[in-house]
Formats: sequence, structure tokens, C-alpha cells
Amino acid sequence: MLTYILQLPRAAKRLISLAADVILLSVAFWGGYWVRLDHLTPIDGREQWLLLAAVIPVTLFVFIRIGLYRAVLRFVSFRVLWTVALGVFLSTLFLVLAAFYFNTFLPRSVPVIYFAFSLILVGGVRLFFRMVYQNTRGSRIPVVIYGAGPAGRQLHQALNQGAEYFAVGYVEDNPRVIGSFIQGLEVFNAEALEGLIAQHEVKKVFLAVPESNEVDRQRILKRLESVSCEVLSIPSVVDLIEGNAKIDELKEVSIDDLLGREPVSPIVQLMEADIANKVVLVSGAGGSIGSELCRQIVRSQPATLVLFELSEFALYQIEKELRQIIEHDQLHIILVPLLGTVQNEQQLYKVFKDYAVQTVYHAAAYKHVPLVEANVIEGVRNNVFGTLSCAQAAILAQVETFVLISTDKAVRPANVMGATKRLAELILQALAREQSVTRFAIVRFGNVLGSSGSVVPLFRQQIKQGGPVTVTHEDVVRYFMTIPEAAQLVIQAGAMGRGGDVYVLDMGKPVKIMELARRMIRLSGLTPKEPETPNGDMEIKVTGLRPGEKLYEELWLGEHLRGTEHARIMSADEVYVEWPVLSILLARLREACDESNDAAIIEIFLSAALNFHPANEAFSQAKIAS
Repeated sequence: MLTYILQLPRAAKRLISLAADVILLSVAFWGGYWVRLDHLTPIDGREQWLLLAAVIPVTLFVFIRIGLYRAVLRFVSFRVLWTVALGVFLSTLFLVLAAFYFNTFLPRSVPVIYFAFSLILVGGVRLFFRMVYQNTRGSRIPVVIYGAGPAGRQLHQALNQGAEYFAVGYVEDNPRVIGSFIQGLEVFNAEALEGLIAQHEVKKVFLAVPESNEVDRQRILKRLESVSCEVLSIPSVVDLIEGNAKIDELKEVSIDDLLGREPVSPIVQLMEADIANKVVLVSGAGGSIGSELCRQIVRSQPATLVLFELSEFALYQIEKELRQIIEHDQLHIILVPLLGTVQNEQQLYKVFKDYAVQTVYHAAAYKHVPLVEANVIEGVRNNVFGTLSCAQAAILAQVETFVLISTDKAVRPANVMGATKRLAELILQALAREQSVTRFAIVRFGNVLGSSGSVVPLFRQQIKQGGPVTVTHEDVVRYFMTIPEAAQLVIQAGAMGRGGDVYVLDMGKPVKIMELARRMIRLSGLTPKEPETPNGDMEIKVTGLRPGEKLYEELWLGEHLRGTEHARIMSADEVYVEWPVLSILLARLREACDESNDAAIIEIFLSAALNFHPANEAFSQAKIAS
């Protein structure tokens, strides 16, 4: 019946509402007499029928004028009572005036009773209809809302307006609200969660605690890992306030939440020192790190931002996004998209000179370890000689600041990618001592979440496809940082450099990849399938270390590490090579590249001051041969 009514045309539903209100107002009218006189009609009741016939059309007209029939009944809230109260008050006022004008018998208490009955009946029926609609499950999925605060209540209201989910209750840690009812839902304590899930066959838990700190959030997530439900989270408070997301835009639990890393506010002076009102160039501007650097740079309002990128599609994407940001925020920034390769020193010099570039963030590099392992020559050309060309062009064009984005894989490198990045670091360290025109800084950090090749999006994709989730080794450990935080710290570290400095970012606690896989599976509402849980839902498959991959990553050599003015940026004192010695090594390396001689390149890496210890078996053989 309810489904049939909901499918009727809007005009038909309004006629039903009008007819219902006629009946309800009549009941309220005669109910007033019945309560007052203990019987329905005084004397013959003909005058009262005429009075009612006058009151009902006027009341319906008032209801129409105040918009009562424009409200969609399935979505009405308690605010509808205010609208009904206004209409019923005007109806009662007309009732008194009409009775006086027609000299109709109307005891003084009847209008009061009529007002109360009309408000209860007309308003109550609407709220009852909404309640029946919301409690009609149909194909809607039962969920639990974790958090009965403002965000949880807003989420409940949003779910009520949709046809996909219905909430069976709130779960809260706050003892003051446990046991109470909020918007018709009972608030349970966290210990009752599993029972609630079993009783109502709950499929999902919606995490609605955006204002909680990382410690509380970690505690909640640890608890939710034990329940057999998918856990989804509402957007952050910042996104909600800034209008970038809606309360019902649910998403998978952020990996930031799993890592439990507290954000640190950037130091504004450092963020703006090399950017504000300056001409800034980002090489590799379309990559995962380069594109986020561009977003952060735009917020510090440079005069001009030059996007230097090899990939046409990547350049198109980041330029389009940045132009939208600039237009939306009404920023006065000149955006220059340029296609090119960092291996072309002449082009780079012309770009630096023509646009009077003052700050360069060099993010262009091949970073995927197995691919660089399989393409040694191109890895060297891009990562080593691309950095050399970029740095020398910057010196010739008198660029003020040059910041190299490096990696933890440059520390005691076990693969070609790490060796090329360590050599790039040595190039900047040497050039910093050869001249005083350009200030060079090197910023080194580990894995960033969401970058190309990151394990997190790979795990999400594998879980969605039904598995298996692949882990290279049971003991492999990695550091993780979000891309926005990494970009902010890179900019701030670059502003600290005096010349040739190596800065290391605090990556927090190392994360065991196997445990990360297990947590992601559990929070997806599944159980890892392992020897101790053979009946689990999702298999975790160990595939073996990839070429050049290490079990553990390091962030610096030796023990010489100093703090800086920023809590998450440290300065490392490391071995460097003088430019005359390094230039000879680079000449040999260039010759090996020109001859397409992979073995010679590996031999040069092994003989250089790189601490290169190849994990790749083929390269280990080359080491033995040398």
C-alpha cells in the first residue's frame, strides 16, 4: 500500500493529503465538543456543521499558502510541526471569529482543545508517515553509525533521505549519551556492537567521528577490525567545512587512519620563502609528487608557476586542475605548461632564462624499482644526467634555489633506481661546493601513499577483485607518508638549505606490509585466509621480493643527524665527492650509456662511493666478476 501511494503522481498525493486533513480537522472539531460536553453535538448540531463547513476550506487555504503541501512527506522533519502550528493557530482564530459572527454555540475551551487536537493529528500523521517509510526496509542495507555526535546525526538524516541504507542504531564511547535515543535511534556502547550486528544482520559500519584525534581513531579502528563488517568513513571536518565533500559521501577508511600519523601544521614562513611572488618551476609536474608540489605551491601564491613535464597527458591533467583552483580562489598566478625532457640542458637553460625562474623543484625521475632495473640505461640518463642537466642549466641561468626530490632507496642502494638517485645527490652536493650562484638542497623521504606504484591502491584493487592480495615478503617493512604532507615538508626543507644540504623527513614508525594487508582486508568486512584461519575470505599470497627490492629501507647513512626548526625535518651529514673526481666518473658513465653497456654501468656503480649492494642476482654476478 505504501509503495503504491509513493508511486502516485504528485498531484494525486496532494489530493490525498487534502482529503486526509479534512477528516483530521473534522475529528479535531467534534473532539473538542466531545471533550468539553461529553457528547458530540449540542442541541441539534446543525449550526456546528455550518461552522465546520466554513472553517475547513479556510484552513486548507491557509495550509496551501504556508506551503504545507509542498513538503515531501517521506523527508519531513520535526520542523513541520511549526508550519502546522501556524496553520492551526490561524484556523482556530477563524473558528472563534466565525462562531462569534454566526452567533454559534462555542464553549470557550473548545477552540483550545481544537487547536491541540489539530496540531497532534495533522502534524502527527505526517511524522508517523515518515517513520513508517524509514522503517520499511525493503532492499535497504542495515548499517550502524559509530558516533552519535553532530556528524553522526547529520549522516543519519542524510541516510533517511536515501533509498540505499537505513541505520539500526548509534554506537558511542561517551557514557553520557549511551542508552539515550537520538532522532529515534538508540545509542549503544561499543561492547554491544557485535550483538547489534548479529541481531540486525548489519553489513556496514559508518565511522562518523571526524573530530576525533589520531589516538582515539586508532583505538576505534582496532575495535572495528574484529567485526565482520565493511567499515566506511565520512569525509574529514576540513572537507566538510570547506564544502569539498558532503556528509553522505562515504569512503573506505583512509590509509592515514590506519597509520595513525598526526598531521603537523606547516610553518608559513618556510612555505612562502622560496615561492611567494616568485617564479617557480616544477620538473615532472604531472607526476604524483610533482603534481602535489604544484598544488601546495599555488596556495603560497607565486607570481608564475612553470609546469615542466615529459608526458602530454599528465601535463594536460595538472594544468587543467590548477587553472580551476586559480579561477575558483581568484588567484593572480601566471601558469605556464611546457613539454620537455630534463635531459635537454639547452631547452632547460632557455626556459630558466626566458621566464627568469627563481626556484626549481626537481621531481622528474623514474621511480619504479623493477622498471628501472629492467631499463638501466634510460634510468641513468633520466635520473642522473637529467638531474645534472637541470642543475647546470640552473647555475648558468642564475636560479636562486634548486631542490632535489630524493628517496630512501638512495641510502645503501640495493637497486639501480636507488643508485641513480644517490648519484644525483652527489652531483648536487659537489656542484654546491663549486659555485655560490644557486643554493642546492636535497630532500629524502620514503614511500608516499597514493603515488604511482604504491602498495595501498594495489591492495584496494585486489580486495575489490576478490583477491588474492599479494605481498612480496612476510617481513618486508616500509615507511609511509601522505603525498600532501611530503610535498609540504619538501617545500619547507628546501627553504632551510644553505648549500648541498641533505634533509631527511621523519616518516614515523615503519609499517609491516603483511600487517597492513591484513588490516585492509578486515576493514573491508572480510577475513584474511591464512594457516591459522583456513576458512577466511581473502588469500594473502607471498610472491617473493622483486628485482632490486629490499626488506628494510633506511633514511640516512651513519649516525650524524641533526634536528631543524621543523619537528619532522632533520639534516644529515653525509659523505660527498668533490666535483673533479665526480666529473670523471660521470664521463665514464655517459660513455657506458652511449655504448648501451649495462654491465659497465653496474661496474661504475660498484666502484663509486654509493655503497651500492645490488639485490638483483644478475647484478650480484657482475659484482663477483668485477
